[in-house]
Amino acid sequence: MGVTKDWWPNLRTLALFVAVVEEGSVGAGARRVGMAQSNASRTLAELEASVGLALLERRPAGAVPTPSGRALAGHAREVLESVEGLRDWAIQTGDAPPTRLRVGASMTIAETLLPAWLAAVRARVPGTRIDVSVLNSSQVIDQVQQGHLQLGFVETPHVPVRLHVRVVQEDELLVAIGPHHEWASRTGQISLRELAATPLVVREPGSGTREALQELLAEHVPVEPAQVLSSNAAVRVAVAAGVGPAVLSELALRDHLARGHLLRVPFEGRGITRPLTAVWSGPRRLTGLAGELVAVAAAS
Repeated sequence: MGVTKDWWPNLRTLALFVAVVEEGSVGAGARRVGMAQSNASRTLAELEASVGLALLERRPAGAVPTPSGRALAGHAREVLESVEGLRDWAIQTGDAPPTRLRVGASMTIAETLLPAWLAAVRARVPGTRIDVSVLNSSQVIDQVQQGHLQLGFVETPHVPVRLHVRVVQEDELLVAIGPHHEWASRTGQISLRELAATPLVVREPGSGTREALQELLAEHVPVEPAQVLSSNAAVRVAVAAGVGPAVLSELALRDHLARGHLLRVPFEGRGITRPLTAVWSGPRRLTGLAGELVAVAAAS
Protein backbone atom coordinates (compact mmCIF):
# COMPACT_ATOMS: atom_id res chain seq x y z
CA MET A 1 0.00 0.00 0.00
CA GLY A 2 2.97 2.32 0.54
CA VAL A 3 3.72 4.93 3.16
CA THR A 4 1.95 8.31 3.34
CA LYS A 5 2.80 11.37 5.41
CA ASP A 6 0.20 10.26 7.95
CA TRP A 7 2.11 7.04 8.75
CA TRP A 8 3.80 6.79 12.12
CA PRO A 9 5.77 3.66 13.01
CA ASN A 10 4.92 1.69 16.14
CA LEU A 11 7.97 1.64 18.45
CA ARG A 12 7.32 -1.91 19.66
CA THR A 13 7.12 -3.05 16.04
CA LEU A 14 10.43 -1.35 15.23
CA ALA A 15 12.07 -2.92 18.29
CA LEU A 16 10.81 -6.34 17.17
CA PHE A 17 12.08 -5.86 13.61
CA VAL A 18 15.55 -4.78 14.79
CA ALA A 19 15.68 -7.76 17.17
CA VAL A 20 14.78 -10.18 14.35
CA VAL A 21 17.47 -8.71 12.08
CA GLU A 22 20.13 -8.89 14.81
CA GLU A 23 19.16 -12.33 16.11
CA GLY A 24 18.68 -13.91 12.69
CA SER A 25 15.24 -15.44 13.23
CA VAL A 26 11.68 -14.41 14.04
CA GLY A 27 11.56 -16.73 17.05
CA ALA A 28 14.75 -15.39 18.63
CA GLY A 29 13.77 -11.79 17.94
CA ALA A 30 10.35 -12.34 19.48
CA ARG A 31 11.88 -13.83 22.62
CA ARG A 32 14.22 -10.86 22.96
CA VAL A 33 11.35 -8.36 23.06
CA GLY A 34 9.03 -10.63 25.05
CA MET A 35 6.47 -11.33 22.31
CA ALA A 36 4.86 -14.61 21.27
CA GLN A 37 6.18 -15.85 17.91
CA SER A 38 2.70 -15.99 16.36
CA ASN A 39 2.11 -12.35 17.30
CA ALA A 40 5.56 -11.42 16.04
CA SER A 41 4.93 -13.00 12.63
CA ARG A 42 1.63 -11.13 12.33
CA THR A 43 3.25 -7.85 13.41
CA LEU A 44 6.04 -8.20 10.85
CA ALA A 45 3.56 -8.98 8.09
CA GLU A 46 1.62 -5.83 9.02
CA LEU A 47 4.85 -3.79 8.93
CA GLU A 48 5.70 -5.07 5.45
CA ALA A 49 2.17 -4.29 4.27
CA SER A 50 2.24 -0.79 5.74
CA VAL A 51 5.51 0.17 4.00
CA GLY A 52 4.73 -1.78 0.84
CA LEU A 53 8.10 -3.54 0.81
CA ALA A 54 9.45 -7.02 1.42
CA LEU A 55 11.65 -6.61 4.48
CA LEU A 56 12.61 -10.17 5.42
CA GLU A 57 13.54 -13.25 3.43
CA ARG A 58 12.35 -16.32 5.34
CA ARG A 59 14.69 -19.30 5.15
CA PRO A 60 14.68 -22.71 6.87
CA ALA A 61 17.53 -21.58 9.13
CA GLY A 62 16.01 -18.21 10.03
CA ALA A 63 15.23 -14.80 8.56
CA VAL A 64 17.54 -12.54 6.54
CA PRO A 65 16.76 -8.88 5.84
CA THR A 66 16.31 -7.78 2.26
CA PRO A 67 18.21 -4.65 1.13
CA SER A 68 15.12 -2.61 2.05
CA GLY A 69 14.99 -4.43 5.37
CA ARG A 70 18.61 -3.57 6.17
CA ALA A 71 17.93 0.09 5.39
CA LEU A 72 14.80 0.10 7.56
CA ALA A 73 16.67 -1.56 10.42
CA GLY A 74 19.30 1.19 10.32
CA HIS A 75 16.66 3.92 10.52
CA ALA A 76 14.77 2.00 13.20
CA ARG A 77 17.87 1.80 15.41
CA GLU A 78 18.27 5.58 15.21
CA VAL A 79 14.63 6.08 16.18
CA LEU A 80 14.87 3.67 19.12
CA GLU A 81 18.10 5.28 20.35
CA SER A 82 16.46 8.71 20.22
CA VAL A 83 13.46 7.43 22.17
CA GLU A 84 15.78 5.86 24.72
CA GLY A 85 17.54 9.20 25.14
CA LEU A 86 14.19 10.97 25.56
CA ARG A 87 13.14 8.48 28.22
CA ASP A 88 16.41 8.84 30.13
CA TRP A 89 16.08 12.62 30.01
CA ALA A 90 12.55 12.44 31.36
CA ILE A 91 13.65 10.14 34.18
CA GLN A 92 16.60 12.31 35.13
CA THR A 93 14.69 15.60 35.07
CA GLY A 94 11.47 14.37 36.66
CA ASP A 95 10.69 13.24 40.18
CA ALA A 96 12.11 9.78 39.58
CA PRO A 97 13.55 7.58 42.34
CA PRO A 98 17.37 7.45 42.71
CA THR A 99 19.10 6.09 39.65
CA ARG A 100 20.00 2.41 39.83
CA LEU A 101 22.41 0.45 37.64
CA ARG A 102 23.23 -3.25 37.42
CA VAL A 103 26.86 -3.78 36.43
CA GLY A 104 28.96 -6.89 35.88
CA ALA A 105 32.75 -6.87 35.94
CA SER A 106 35.35 -9.52 35.31
CA MET A 107 37.71 -10.35 38.16
CA THR A 108 40.72 -8.13 37.46
CA ILE A 109 38.65 -5.05 36.73
CA ALA A 110 36.46 -5.62 39.78
CA GLU A 111 39.47 -6.04 42.08
CA THR A 112 41.65 -3.20 40.84
CA LEU A 113 39.74 -0.52 38.91
CA LEU A 114 36.00 -0.63 39.49
CA PRO A 115 35.95 0.58 43.14
CA ALA A 116 37.55 3.90 42.17
CA TRP A 117 35.24 4.26 39.17
CA LEU A 118 32.18 3.72 41.35
CA ALA A 119 33.35 6.25 43.91
CA ALA A 120 33.85 8.86 41.19
CA VAL A 121 30.37 8.24 39.74
CA ARG A 122 28.70 8.44 43.16
CA ALA A 123 30.47 11.75 43.75
CA ARG A 124 29.12 13.05 40.44
CA VAL A 125 25.59 11.65 40.86
CA PRO A 126 24.70 11.43 44.57
CA GLY A 127 21.90 9.10 45.64
CA THR A 128 22.62 6.44 43.06
CA ARG A 129 22.61 2.70 43.63
CA ILE A 130 25.01 0.55 41.64
CA ASP A 131 24.71 -3.22 42.07
CA VAL A 132 27.87 -5.10 41.04
CA SER A 133 28.23 -8.75 40.04
CA VAL A 134 31.80 -10.10 39.90
CA LEU A 135 32.02 -12.80 37.21
CA ASN A 136 34.44 -13.97 34.56
CA SER A 137 34.33 -12.34 31.13
CA SER A 138 32.17 -14.96 29.40
CA GLN A 139 29.63 -14.84 32.25
CA VAL A 140 29.47 -11.03 32.13
CA ILE A 141 28.83 -11.14 28.38
CA ASP A 142 26.12 -13.78 28.83
CA GLN A 143 24.37 -11.76 31.56
CA VAL A 144 24.45 -8.59 29.45
CA GLN A 145 23.02 -10.44 26.44
CA GLN A 146 20.19 -11.84 28.55
CA GLY A 147 19.33 -8.42 29.94
CA HIS A 148 20.22 -9.24 33.56
CA LEU A 149 23.00 -6.63 33.52
CA GLN A 150 22.74 -3.18 31.98
CA LEU A 151 26.49 -2.77 31.59
CA GLY A 152 29.54 -5.03 31.74
CA PHE A 153 33.31 -4.66 31.86
CA VAL A 154 35.34 -7.53 30.41
CA GLU A 155 38.97 -8.41 29.69
CA THR A 156 38.47 -10.51 26.57
CA PRO A 157 38.58 -9.16 23.00
CA HIS A 158 36.09 -11.84 21.92
CA VAL A 159 32.81 -9.92 22.25
CA PRO A 160 29.71 -10.96 20.22
CA VAL A 161 28.89 -8.55 17.41
CA ARG A 162 25.38 -8.06 18.80
CA LEU A 163 26.78 -6.12 21.76
CA HIS A 164 28.07 -2.56 21.71
CA VAL A 165 31.65 -2.09 22.94
CA ARG A 166 33.98 0.67 24.02
CA VAL A 167 37.58 0.04 25.01
CA VAL A 168 38.17 2.03 28.21
CA GLN A 169 41.76 1.00 29.07
CA GLU A 170 44.49 -1.49 28.16
CA ASP A 171 46.21 -4.03 30.38
CA GLU A 172 49.52 -5.92 30.14
CA LEU A 173 50.02 -9.59 31.00
CA LEU A 174 53.10 -10.63 32.96
CA VAL A 175 54.76 -13.92 33.92
CA ALA A 176 55.01 -14.19 37.72
CA ILE A 177 56.81 -16.71 39.95
CA GLY A 178 57.32 -17.23 43.67
CA PRO A 179 60.54 -15.91 45.26
CA HIS A 180 61.98 -19.43 45.59
CA HIS A 181 61.12 -20.69 42.11
CA GLU A 182 64.03 -22.06 40.05
CA TRP A 183 63.55 -19.30 37.48
CA ALA A 184 64.33 -16.66 40.12
CA SER A 185 68.08 -17.02 39.53
CA ARG A 186 67.85 -16.85 35.75
CA THR A 187 69.07 -13.74 33.98
CA GLY A 188 67.71 -14.45 30.50
CA GLN A 189 64.20 -14.35 29.13
CA ILE A 190 61.81 -17.28 29.16
CA SER A 191 60.82 -18.41 25.69
CA LEU A 192 57.18 -18.95 24.84
CA ARG A 193 58.05 -22.56 23.99
CA GLU A 194 59.43 -23.10 27.50
CA LEU A 195 56.44 -21.33 29.01
CA ALA A 196 54.09 -23.63 27.10
CA ALA A 197 56.06 -26.66 28.31
CA THR A 198 55.76 -25.57 31.95
CA PRO A 199 52.76 -26.53 34.11
CA LEU A 200 51.23 -23.15 34.99
CA VAL A 201 48.73 -21.98 37.55
CA VAL A 202 45.87 -20.68 35.44
CA ARG A 203 42.43 -19.12 35.73
CA GLU A 204 39.30 -21.06 34.85
CA PRO A 205 38.00 -21.39 31.25
CA GLY A 206 35.89 -18.39 30.31
CA SER A 207 38.06 -15.85 32.10
CA GLY A 208 39.63 -13.08 30.02
CA THR A 209 43.02 -13.87 31.56
CA ARG A 210 42.81 -17.51 30.46
CA GLU A 211 41.79 -16.52 26.93
CA ALA A 212 44.69 -14.05 26.70
CA LEU A 213 47.12 -16.78 27.82
CA GLN A 214 45.76 -19.12 25.16
CA GLU A 215 46.35 -16.45 22.52
CA LEU A 216 49.88 -15.83 23.81
CA LEU A 217 50.74 -19.54 23.45
CA ALA A 218 48.68 -20.11 20.30
CA GLU A 219 51.67 -21.32 18.26
CA HIS A 220 52.60 -23.95 20.86
CA VAL A 221 50.92 -26.90 22.55
CA PRO A 222 50.71 -26.10 26.29
CA VAL A 223 51.03 -28.92 28.81
CA GLU A 224 48.32 -29.55 31.40
CA PRO A 225 48.08 -26.77 34.02
CA ALA A 226 49.55 -27.28 37.47
CA GLN A 227 46.33 -25.91 38.94
CA VAL A 228 43.12 -24.22 37.72
CA LEU A 229 41.67 -21.57 40.04
CA SER A 230 38.72 -19.20 39.85
CA SER A 231 40.21 -15.98 41.21
CA ASN A 232 43.34 -13.87 40.84
CA ALA A 233 43.89 -13.99 44.61
CA ALA A 234 43.93 -17.80 44.60
CA VAL A 235 46.37 -17.83 41.68
CA ARG A 236 48.71 -15.45 43.50
CA VAL A 237 48.65 -17.58 46.66
CA ALA A 238 49.43 -20.73 44.65
CA VAL A 239 52.31 -19.04 42.81
CA ALA A 240 53.78 -17.69 46.05
CA ALA A 241 53.52 -21.19 47.56
CA GLY A 242 55.60 -22.62 44.71
CA VAL A 243 52.88 -24.50 42.80
CA GLY A 244 54.09 -22.99 39.53
CA PRO A 245 54.39 -19.81 37.48
CA ALA A 246 51.36 -17.89 36.26
CA VAL A 247 50.49 -15.36 33.59
CA LEU A 248 48.37 -12.61 35.15
CA SER A 249 47.37 -9.01 34.65
CA GLU A 250 49.89 -6.35 35.65
CA LEU A 251 47.02 -4.73 37.56
CA ALA A 252 46.49 -7.90 39.60
CA LEU A 253 50.23 -8.29 40.27
CA ARG A 254 51.36 -4.70 40.84
CA ASP A 255 51.25 -4.54 44.64
CA HIS A 256 52.59 -8.07 45.14
CA LEU A 257 55.55 -7.44 42.82
CA ALA A 258 56.30 -4.16 44.58
CA ARG A 259 56.41 -5.89 47.98
CA GLY A 260 58.55 -8.78 46.68
CA HIS A 261 55.92 -11.43 47.39
CA LEU A 262 56.11 -12.39 43.72
CA LEU A 263 58.73 -11.88 41.03
CA ARG A 264 58.35 -10.92 37.39
CA VAL A 265 60.04 -13.01 34.72
CA PRO A 266 60.53 -11.42 31.27
CA PHE A 267 59.63 -13.53 28.27
CA GLU A 268 60.77 -13.46 24.66
CA GLY A 269 58.94 -11.50 22.04
CA ARG A 270 56.68 -8.52 22.38
CA GLY A 271 54.65 -8.05 25.52
CA ILE A 272 50.99 -8.81 25.23
CA THR A 273 48.34 -6.24 25.98
CA ARG A 274 44.61 -6.77 26.03
CA PRO A 275 41.69 -4.34 25.94
CA LEU A 276 39.52 -3.67 28.97
CA THR A 277 36.13 -3.18 27.39
CA ALA A 278 32.71 -1.90 28.36
CA VAL A 279 29.85 -3.90 26.79
CA TRP A 280 26.13 -3.26 26.63
CA SER A 281 23.06 -4.09 24.56
CA GLY A 282 20.19 -1.94 23.33
CA PRO A 283 20.77 1.58 21.97
CA ARG A 284 24.29 2.30 20.78
CA ARG A 285 24.49 5.63 22.63
CA LEU A 286 24.93 5.17 26.37
CA THR A 287 23.12 7.69 28.53
CA GLY A 288 22.35 8.17 32.21
CA LEU A 289 24.31 6.42 34.91
CA ALA A 290 25.78 3.82 32.51
CA GLY A 291 27.15 6.60 30.33
CA GLU A 292 28.65 8.32 33.38
CA LEU A 293 30.38 5.13 34.51
CA VAL A 294 31.90 4.39 31.10
CA ALA A 295 33.08 8.01 30.77
CA VAL A 296 34.79 7.79 34.17
CA ALA A 297 36.42 4.45 33.25
CA ALA A 298 37.76 5.80 29.97
CA ALA A 299 39.16 8.94 31.62
CA SER A 300 40.89 7.14 34.51
